[in-house]
Amino acid sequence: MSLDRLDDADYPAYTTGQAAQLLGVQQAFLRSLDTADVVCPQRSDGGHRRYSRRQLELAGRIRVLFDEGHTLAATARIIGLEDELAAAHDQITELRRQLGQVCRH
Repeated sequence: MSLDRLDDADYPAYTTGQAAQLLGVQQAFLRSLDTADVVCPQRSDGGHRRYSRRQLELAGRIRVLFDEGHTLAATARIIGLEDELAAAHDQITELRRQLGQVCRH
């Protein structure tokens, strides 16, 4: 195994037990997210779930929204809108950068 994979946010490095411990949740919570197709971990050759850091971040966001009393549907919508807003902010920043380069020439 290459150590470069440990820097990869999408590398499935965490077992269900490790992921649950890191997030402070029950393993059943993670399994329910998988069953609902909200967080879909990769599977090892033996069929065990393996989570990436990016998936753990998403599961953590979901947990916070659940703790605030939101339903799964509302949580999915909120996260989708937050991600769209972040992408729009990134695009605005890039367009402003490009505009600044054009105005200087």
